[in-house]
Amino acid sequence: MKNVNKYAKGYFMPPVDCFDWIKKDAITQAPVWCSVDLRDGNQALVVPMSLEDKLEFFKLLVKIGFKEIEVGFPAASETEYRFLRELIEQDLIPDDVTIQVLTQSREHIIKKTFEALAGAKQAVVHLYNSTSVAQREQVFQKPKDEIIGIAVSGAKLLKEYAQKTPGNFRFEYSPESFTGTEMEFALEICNRVLDVWQPAGDDKVIINLPATVAMSMPHVYASQVEYMSKHLNYRDNVVLSLHPHNDRGTAVADAEMGILGGGQRIEGTLFGNGERTGNVDILTLACNMFSQGVDPGLDFEHVPAITEAYERFTGMHVHERHPYAGQLVFAAFSGSHQDAIAKGMKWRETHDCAHWNVPYLLIDPKDVGREYDGDVIRINSQSGKGGIGYLLEQKYGMDLPKKMREDFGYKVKDVSDHQHKELLPDEVFAIFQNEYVNRTSPLEILDFTFPGNDDFHVQLKVRYNGEEKTLAGEGNGRLDAISNALQEHLGVTYTDLSYKEHALESGSKSQAVSYICVTAPDGKSYWGCGIHNDIMTSSVWALVSAINQMVK
Repeated sequence: MKNVNKYAKGYFMPPVDCFDWIKKDAITQAPVWCSVDLRDGNQALVVPMSLEDKLEFFKLLVKIGFKEIEVGFPAASETEYRFLRELIEQDLIPDDVTIQVLTQSREHIIKKTFEALAGAKQAVVHLYNSTSVAQREQVFQKPKDEIIGIAVSGAKLLKEYAQKTPGNFRFEYSPESFTGTEMEFALEICNRVLDVWQPAGDDKVIINLPATVAMSMPHVYASQVEYMSKHLNYRDNVVLSLHPHNDRGTAVADAEMGILGGGQRIEGTLFGNGERTGNVDILTLACNMFSQGVDPGLDFEHVPAITEAYERFTGMHVHERHPYAGQLVFAAFSGSHQDAIAKGMKWRETHDCAHWNVPYLLIDPKDVGREYDGDVIRINSQSGKGGIGYLLEQKYGMDLPKKMREDFGYKVKDVSDHQHKELLPDEVFAIFQNEYVNRTSPLEILDFTFPGNDDFHVQLKVRYNGEEKTLAGEGNGRLDAISNALQEHLGVTYTDLSYKEHALESGSKSQAVSYICVTAPDGKSYWGCGIHNDIMTSSVWALVSAINQMVK
């Protein structure tokens, strides 16, 4: 690409080695989660949410299990202010949920913020000012000591207003654009704020390290977090929070590695919505932990319902390939993938599996509210016999013989290819019924009896090419006798009759399903299926369906 020399490394490594995070191979405990959907996410919407939508979204976040929710920037607009007052005055905040609000380090904004917070049972007041080299030089045009002065002044004002405002308040400070800040300066300004607040005992404060713009590979952010974790004053009384953005497409990796570096809390949004490329995606982070056997402490057992509500509140669309939530993320169209998944699921049915380990499926889709039929096995012209057969078995109870699955698979792929579309499960089943089940043309069995309950002799009444006939035959069993009668009197010829049957469902009223294959003189095989509440009748209809396939 052109102009590559325009760009240079834009991040700051710690002044000392901070690589202890490398020694950790997994996250073993979920962080404290703070949803910023209603503030950071909302401000990034083309059309910000209405008061009613924000109230419903807040209830959804509580239902999912968030214990900390950033509800807005109350000094920014009347809607933000009214929303916060509505939550407090209508007593909509559960006792175990802490709301959070954002404020700049400016007295009139801090004053307005605490007016909006009056009476809050539990609230975090989040103070921030930008500290990066670019912001200091280009936006504020102030030296480091004046930037520190802004942060310290705001920290003092938070203490002052908290003391005279009814409610219970905790404090949070963010050196905004942390990743573009020299690490020594980021540490200095955070420690100066901590010196004002002097956290002790249960009165913990939050230091939040935002990757306001992601500027590095994730391992750099992990080292930056570790440096701050090791050198912050009052460390035992500080909750170290991370707020990654997704400019480089690495927000989830930044968060995971930042936790290894000492991060204890994550600020993000449900599906990663936020400024530019968005915030860190909490659903993905939480489900990643879940996939490794760590309880995330959030309830994502009904992801489709959460997705529907989110799209309705925000007007955003959750992409079809969005991890865990997208319509296609568990879908397998490839024949080889479908076959592996189907065999993996069969394996679980016959083995005592302590843990999930199915090919191509990181987690069990059912654990996030998805279904195997229609969600996992998706049918198009790339699909194979294994997936198509698995779909019929799971959704419709049809356990096709292996060779019949292959024969049906080609028929389904041919339909999908010619129609240039995916086939829904009901469409696949309709093809199966039309091609194989209880076929009555050109041959139809009108009646059959075994005189004197003799299983070796049969009398048949049939309609063949529109003409009714009465036939008789004998064989070494009922089905063989019927087969011999048809071949002898109708002039149809086949060999190698193979047969399989099973109950369509359990219970006394279950229907019987029979599958029969016959081989024509040219060596080609033809399949038929019969479904009836009488097993003998289902077998006869399966044979007739196979013959009709052959002679049509």
